[in-house]
Amino acid sequence: MQLCNRFFLFIVFLLALANSGCTNKQKPTDTNTSGEVKITVDESFKKLFTNEVYTFEAIYRNAKIHTTYLPESDAFLRLLNDSCKVIVMGRNLTANESKLFKSNNLFPVSTKIAEDAIALIVHPESKINQLTVEQVKQILLGKYKDDIRVVFDHKSGSNARYMQDSVLQGEKFSNNVFALNSNMDVINYVANNKNTLGFLGLNLISDTDDSLTTHIFKKVKVVALAKDSLSTSFKPYQAYIKTKEYPFCRSIYVINRQTGSGLGTGFVIFVAGEKGQLIVLKSGLVPAFPPQRIIEINTH
Repeated sequence: MQLCNRFFLFIVFLLALANSGCTNKQKPTDTNTSGEVKITVDESFKKLFTNEVYTFEAIYRNAKIHTTYLPESDAFLRLLNDSCKVIVMGRNLTANESKLFKSNNLFPVSTKIAEDAIALIVHPESKINQLTVEQVKQILLGKYKDDIRVVFDHKSGSNARYMQDSVLQGEKFSNNVFALNSNMDVINYVANNKNTLGFLGLNLISDTDDSLTTHIFKKVKVVALAKDSLSTSFKPYQAYIKTKEYPFCRSIYVINRQTGSGLGTGFVIFVAGEKGQLIVLKSGLVPAFPPQRIIEINTH
């Protein structure tokens, strides 16, 4: 498995070099481990990528990654307009988006680096402890038995987009659904309003060893979810994301338009490599390329 992971990264690197000969004739001013590059990350993954960037720059002292955290739709537009070379989103490019790049003779490379989830939170005194997917749908449509307000981080963010696409399948949110400006705003709003259901990226609360996570769990509680029967509900723990027993799972993609050798390509290789995947594992998410641990057993 370790050899397969390394082989995959090697192939990604070779493809990047091959594409560079077709799309960029200018001599690059950076390398895979030095120079400067701009990247844009969906705010849902801010905590994870703050650690990824910090570690990368600590290892490669001549590298500087300028990171901006924005809603998903804004991140895509920045990549399209060449305002940054790399973006991180909770989905891959759609067929239409790929065609749009192709029409401009651009061929971004997408790399899945982790499995994530969307967590649902409520006030600690809320009577809601678990919900089915259908009940969540009814809440979002304003048809649930109780009057519950719903809050997202951004109206154009990945959390709201996921729920509308995957749960509502294109139906519109009801008037009881609104958005704020960040995941922390969602947490603070839910902590002060009992009849509210908040949606946020799991990455913010998945690292249980982090002091911020401990503080958040004093303010809100996480709802267990069931695909059908409440007798088999699950919270968004690492194991249940891996097995897909938790309903609202999604993949994290790093999308690189710097299709030649350069700092953007080097950073993607790092995140998908052993050190970057160990950071994903430690954060409480599921690595796309699980780091291998070899244990030697002495039978004598």
